[in-house]
Amino acid sequence: MTVEQILGLVTGLLFGFLLQKGRVLRFEKQLGAMLLKDMTILKFMLSSILVGMVGILWLSDAGILKLGHKPMNVGAVVVGGALFGAGWAIMGFCPGTSVGAVGEGRWHALFAVAGMIAGAAVYAELYPFFKATVLSWKDYGKIGLPEALGVSPWVIVPFFWAAVLGLFFWFEKRNL
Repeated sequence: MTVEQILGLVTGLLFGFLLQKGRVLRFEKQLGAMLLKDMTILKFMLSSILVGMVGILWLSDAGILKLGHKPMNVGAVVVGGALFGAGWAIMGFCPGTSVGAVGEGRWHALFAVAGMIAGAAVYAELYPFFKATVLSWKDYGKIGLPEALGVSPWVIVPFFWAAVLGLFFWFEKRNL
């Protein structure tokens, strides 16, 4: 195994452990998120994004990694988001939580994992069709919020942190 693979494995195991400790793998948390009555999963993911945002930008500035955006393709975002949401609503798991649930020994989550694998296989097989149809919808290129606004990513960070922390306080006031 390469160092990158080992780091990926360790990071994945640590993330899975945190998913389990944060109780975001529980059915009642998933259902609460779907009904907008329990924001535990959203708080967990936004916390991960806050930490990851700073870490990735720091690694990029240090020259350890190179940032690269995927193209902002409207068709891919709309169709992919709809499929993600439908899968989560039907199975009660998103991709990360389904694998975590299997790790907890909840074997019914294997259906979600099998669905992801089957979906990836179907997508790969039908890629020429998707490229000619859905992926040909409006493509804004490889942009992110800093590029769209013409500012450094570090200008965005404090505003995003403030917005997320404000959202957390609002959730707590509402017992979400």
